[in-house]
Amino acid sequence: MVNAAYVTLVTNDDYALGALALARSLKRVDSDHALVVMTTRTDITLDPLVAEGCEVVTVERLPCSNEFNERHTRERQHSSAPFTKGNKPTFHDPLDNFCKLRLWELEQFERVVFIDADAIVVRDIRKLFGYPEFAAAPNLYETLADMHRLNSGVFVAEPSKRTFADMLMRLDQPDVFWRRTDQTFLESYFPDWHGLPYTYNALQYIYFNLPPLWHWPAIHVVHYQYEKPWEDDHPKRDQLKPLIDLWYAALEGRDLPEELPSQANS
Repeated sequence: MVNAAYVTLVTNDDYALGALALARSLKRVDSDHALVVMTTRTDITLDPLVAEGCEVVTVERLPCSNEFNERHTRERQHSSAPFTKGNKPTFHDPLDNFCKLRLWELEQFERVVFIDADAIVVRDIRKLFGYPEFAAAPNLYETLADMHRLNSGVFVAEPSKRTFADMLMRLDQPDVFWRRTDQTFLESYFPDWHGLPYTYNALQYIYFNLPPLWHWPAIHVVHYQYEKPWEDDHPKRDQLKPLIDLWYAALEGRDLPEELPSQANS
């Protein structure tokens, strides 16, 4: 058995709440592996995560050039590569996303499974530790044409400071714009990435865009891309109410539903 852990990233209070739901959902299915919470902030409340047994690691933003940072501000990214399929919350800061790369510095672990803080685990995912670097699920949520792109909400990595240093050199190049930040970069850095089943990173839009693929008994991770379940003004609340209720059950430590059929089957 490799020395392994789960890792997530918290960059604001919203994602601290999301990480709490993630931590509680993980404890239901795997109490053997720790959840490491990387955070860029010291002014947010992370005590509830510590109380859940999480290891909090403070990290800095990447030492990128001013030009790189200016190209990847929220304003520049949302104008140069607008999100047309869903709504990103106001707390979304593209520069935060690149901090995921810091997990390659966690050399105390042989292998890690990264999970975005806006996801919950609903079934055992320990088998992911058996996948090699770099393994990720497809960015599947609208059509099967999405299968060729990865989604960086869940992935398997092997920490190495040497890899991290090489990533920094490849990341910050003159005039390079990473359209979907860390996701586009990782797809470029690992062109021969290993595909995980989409059920290990089931994006919430599958629920209403691709209902035949929403097979609840096979789904292991639900990822709330775009709108977040805790948002009061969630524009798709009615469409996604069963998944929002699922997230709150995980946050509050309640039993998860045995059945969660897609809209096509309900």
